[in-house]
Amino acid sequence: MSADHSAPPDETEALIQRCLNGDQSAWESIVRMYRRKVFNVAYKFVGRHDQAEDLTQDVFLKLYKSLDTFDRRANFQTWLISVSRNLCIDHYRAVRKERETINRDVDPADFAPVSTDPRADTQLEQRDRVRLLRQALDKLAPTLRTAVMLRDIQEFTYQEIADKLHLPEGTVKSRINRGRTELARQIQKLRDQQDAIPKTGVSG
Repeated sequence: MSADHSAPPDETEALIQRCLNGDQSAWESIVRMYRRKVFNVAYKFVGRHDQAEDLTQDVFLKLYKSLDTFDRRANFQTWLISVSRNLCIDHYRAVRKERETINRDVDPADFAPVSTDPRADTQLEQRDRVRLLRQALDKLAPTLRTAVMLRDIQEFTYQEIADKLHLPEGTVKSRINRGRTELARQIQKLRDQQDAIPKTGVSG
């Protein structure tokens, strides 16, 4: 008698076939069986529970879309872990590239209207706004930061972002909305911290 803790190969095979036939409950069974393994892979890459949760959801979505590419003669768990790891590597590279881009190539014109006022204090104010925004962006979860940057800075359409990130358009819109809300909260927090610092200098 077999005492396997995970689903036997023939049961997994049956679940995969039901998934491919459009049975949502079969996919939910697969997610329940393998969720912890995928989460552990994601956590190794991001090191934070909330970000690993987001990444796990993304990975399962992509696994679902690529289920028809799975060679049924192979071991499903081995395939699932391999695909998960590759997707996490792609995510890590994308996040790192976004961070390098904003640190190196940020242009004030991307963040604030170009001022026609040549006064030095106005230019200084614009630089402060850019610096504040960069700090706030850096505090966002990578998934939210990427979505906001692609939409509001690089001005991709929702559909283009969905294609680029291999996500449904609804998920993209949700991330952008969450990202903008969190960004506004972080900017306000940074402004409050600035206001709490005593100003030096002589008043007129």
